[in-house]
Amino acid sequence: MEEYDFLVIGSGSGLDVANIAADQGQSVAVVEKGRLGGTCLNRGCIPSKKLLYHADVMETIERADEFGIDATVDDVAFADIVRDVTDDVHGSSDSIRRGLHASDRIDLYEAKARFVDERTLDLAGGSADGTRLRADTVLVAAGTRPAIPPLDGLEGVEYLTSTEALQLETLPDRLVVVGGGYIAAELAHFFGTFGSDVTIISRRPTMLPDADDEVSAAFTERYADRFDLHTGYEADAVSRDHGSISVEARAFTYPDSDAGDQHGGAANGDDRITVTGDELLIAAGRVPNSDTLNLAAAGVETDADEFIRTDEYLRTTADGVWALGDIVGEYLLKHNANHEARAVARNLFGDGLEPVDYSAMPFAVFASPEVAGVGLTEQELRAADREYATRVYPYDETARGSAMHAAGFVKSIIDLEGAILGCHIIGPEASDLIQEVVVAMTAGSGTVGDIRQSVHIHPALSEVVQRAFTGQFTRRGAHEHDHDHGHGHDHDHDHDSDR
Repeated sequence: MEEYDFLVIGSGSGLDVANIAADQGQSVAVVEKGRLGGTCLNRGCIPSKKLLYHADVMETIERADEFGIDATVDDVAFADIVRDVTDDVHGSSDSIRRGLHASDRIDLYEAKARFVDERTLDLAGGSADGTRLRADTVLVAAGTRPAIPPLDGLEGVEYLTSTEALQLETLPDRLVVVGGGYIAAELAHFFGTFGSDVTIISRRPTMLPDADDEVSAAFTERYADRFDLHTGYEADAVSRDHGSISVEARAFTYPDSDAGDQHGGAANGDDRITVTGDELLIAAGRVPNSDTLNLAAAGVETDADEFIRTDEYLRTTADGVWALGDIVGEYLLKHNANHEARAVARNLFGDGLEPVDYSAMPFAVFASPEVAGVGLTEQELRAADREYATRVYPYDETARGSAMHAAGFVKSIIDLEGAILGCHIIGPEASDLIQEVVVAMTAGSGTVGDIRQSVHIHPALSEVVQRAFTGQFTRRGAHEHDHDHGHGHDHDHDHDSDR
């Protein structure tokens, strides 16, 4: 039995806390069954965004004629692009591994871990097979993996998840994507931009269902133009015949849908559809790796979806066991895991406990169009029966947006006192534009004045955010009003014609 002060399961954001524990003079161990660096580095954010930037460059060239520029693409070294990204990611992972093995502060165990009691782990695999570790404090940061829906015939068909798709060196002629979330959206953009005929099957009536309804609807409309999109269908069977994959799907009404509105039923009304392709990508969400850890032996409880239950400080139901990141399920985002890692470190090694603040947690989807958001959506406010006000401002009403031929808009949501409740963007550079709203909500007063009164460079694209928070808002919510409503003590006016 090896004894430690602090032990981390997982080598993603949990490593940040391990390093801080080592800085405190504690004996520290890290257990990792796969490549070092976690999901983001190896199978998520880093490889996907590196690949997606190549797609963005390709798309820019393809749009050149809109700006009077005659440009053509003679060749795409697709395999080289994917191989270079994979090699780069593996190099970073290998560097982390070498660093930990060389460290005299942290012991690395490359093995699978299972609890045998509250803070004792049994390891399996490699040179650590059969080793038992015990620690005063255990941090579970073991992440998630792709969810695989129960499709009839899937066991007899080779398919891709995001893990394999990010390393696929042969461009599919025809790609079928099952799923309608951000992973499906991003990978459809990547393969579609380089020439794959993409078909998407999504249970929800719109793609990106966690985004604001207005943004989700606009995104779905754009993807319906780009790809063969079937929303409101649930894939239930798959087969392969002479190299071609067939996916069958049935019309599906989501449980929380309202009959007859935009949220329910199949897009074209058919009871069943069949689509075909050369490759099948399953992008139907993520499931936590909690089922691999024997959490019951430790007294660590999970919710109905098997995500680990924690309190507001990220303590689990077992004494001395903490959790963070995707396996907690609050937000499956790397920047959220980093945020939670800082919170755990603060609560473990600081003065007193402080709850994790999720109030201004942004997200971004690096598709085309790009999408980003922070705070509450309009549908969440409607469900809570709250009063609020909204304003939508289009990109092309700014000088920079017009010059870019940019489609899209910024939607701001505030309460009746002018506090920022949320902001949702669809269009170019959405992931960058959202950041000033995050800062206003986190470090500023959290009101429209933070954005209205800040000087914005003219004619930069950020003016679209400024104007979305300036001028007249439409009051909505518990007591719907059709009239416009100015908020707070700012009485700025629009200058929509000032380009």
